[in-house]
Amino acid sequence: MSDLVWIFIGALLINNFVLSYFLGLCPFLGVSGRIETAVRLGLATVFVMLITAVCAWFLNTYILVHAPYLRLISFIVVIASTVQFVEMAIKKLSPALFRSLGIFLPLITTNCAILGLAIFATNRNYGLLESVVFALGAGGGFMLALVLMAGLREETELSDVPALMRGTALNLILAGILSLAFMGFAGLFGSH
Repeated sequence: MSDLVWIFIGALLINNFVLSYFLGLCPFLGVSGRIETAVRLGLATVFVMLITAVCAWFLNTYILVHAPYLRLISFIVVIASTVQFVEMAIKKLSPALFRSLGIFLPLITTNCAILGLAIFATNRNYGLLESVVFALGAGGGFMLALVLMAGLREETELSDVPALMRGTALNLILAGILSLAFMGFAGLFGSH
């Protein structure tokens, strides 16, 4: 049980995909303008990560045992199919959310954090439960990074920021500071 907790906390805080591995930066910088949008894309990403983790485990355990060279392409097919399903569901259930996410919803397909999740989980030989916990931690960490960045960006819109610093420059500085802050979690939990 403690291994599952460490896998979850490790993926959520210590080895956050966005702020430690710098995976998934496109949606991190593109969709983090509003907290509401960040939460919704974060939830969609968590769902895609969960499905990907289960499918990656299944493929790696039962189908690709003697064909590991097909692993990457198989993971890409699973991710693309899942994102297509999520996109259709969101378009049907919440057209406003579909419009607000814009191009970033189909870009979940190319979100390297999701592909990284599948590769990391299989390379670490995680079982099904470990893969699911890893996906929940990684997805939660992705959503946490998105929401924190969105909150900071909303706050800076209300602040008196010099014109030279507004926009991309300030967003990259904020991302760097968030990344530095998350590096502190590695020392907080010791070397496990």
